Amino acid sequence: MEKLYSSTLKLGIIAGGQLGKMLIQDASKWDIQTYVLDPEETCPARGIASVYVKGDFLNYDDVYHFGKQVDVLTYELENINVDALHQLKKEGLKILPDPEVLELIQDKGLQKLFYEQYQIPTAAFGLYSNKSEIIEALQQNKLVYPFVQKIRKGGYDGRGIAVIESAQDLSKLFDQASVVEQKIDIIKEIAVIAARNESGEVKCFPAVEMVFDKKANLVEKLICPSQITGAQANEASEIASLLITKLNLSGLLAVEYFVDIHGRILVNEVAPRPHNSGHHTIESVVTSQFEQHLRAILNLPLGSTQLKMPAVMVNLIGEENYSGPVKYEGLSETMALEGVKIHLYGKKQTRPFRKMGHVTIISTTMEQALEKALKVQNTIKVKS
Repeated sequence: MEKLYSSTLKLGIIAGGQLGKMLIQDASKWDIQTYVLDPEETCPARGIASVYVKGDFLNYDDVYHFGKQVDVLTYELENINVDALHQLKKEGLKILPDPEVLELIQDKGLQKLFYEQYQIPTAAFGLYSNKSEIIEALQQNKLVYPFVQKIRKGGYDGRGIAVIESAQDLSKLFDQASVVEQKIDIIKEIAVIAARNESGEVKCFPAVEMVFDKKANLVEKLICPSQITGAQANEASEIASLLITKLNLSGLLAVEYFVDIHGRILVNEVAPRPHNSGHHTIESVVTSQFEQHLRAILNLPLGSTQLKMPAVMVNLIGEENYSGPVKYEGLSETMALEGVKIHLYGKKQTRPFRKMGHVTIISTTMEQALEKALKVQNTIKVKS
């Protein structure tokens, strides 16, 4: 670990979006050189990275040649050419989380089989190769309505998901390899971010509750601590700890759960990286998720995950009818509120429902934080 303090450690980050930018902000505190690979020359992380490299995450040569420039490689999204990562690992590059873990998580079918193998609670499911197999299963009464189809690879932020309530919805089916789950009666969705270093130390951040914008199919806001029972919170943390350990993952693992009408905690899906459900940790937890990710991949002692104050995080997304150069309304009015912290990601162009920033509200009580969060939502508008 001497390199960490010699100003010669070169940390490579695949993708320079807001997650990469916030990771670099913490890495700069430790004088780490940061390299970013991204196809967009105006990506948020470019302005603060030590070195920007233009390239495609899915292009073997771009990923491979980028990896040859750094000492440690990590990433802020899953959609990466994993063959290039495997070759870089074979040649001795430290890649964390490991390419084998990423390859498993890239495939929602393999994820579900992994949960089944270790008896991790999740929705009942089946694996199908195409649309015809799903329809045949319905005809044979092996599958019943309602159900949810999720394409195995490439879906994110609600994309690649079809909710099938009845035969009238069959036109929504994707003709791709998919996971099909029986639809669950959900009362809320929560998430826990677990961290693990190579020494095997594991720590979990407090569970958060996610509130969704149904039209955008994105998280509208999150609440920490989540409004669930202590037993449910403990179970969610225990499952996240078990998952990150069984995966032998070094880094962060964001675990998203459904809480059903019976109070059961069911794993929905996971992400091996910093996550939208952890942005509030910058202000509200002793160690932010970004610092924790660095500690984990560099095999340093993990930091405290103690919650300092109740927090609500509000995502700033592009207004529905606006596209073009971004303009923000209501920033000064929002900054006048005590305990309100604004993060703008630096994306130059807005479009409907694009994530453009977030606001974290901390307060001594959850009631006060929620009240201020509502004011923030009604005040800040992302337009063009």
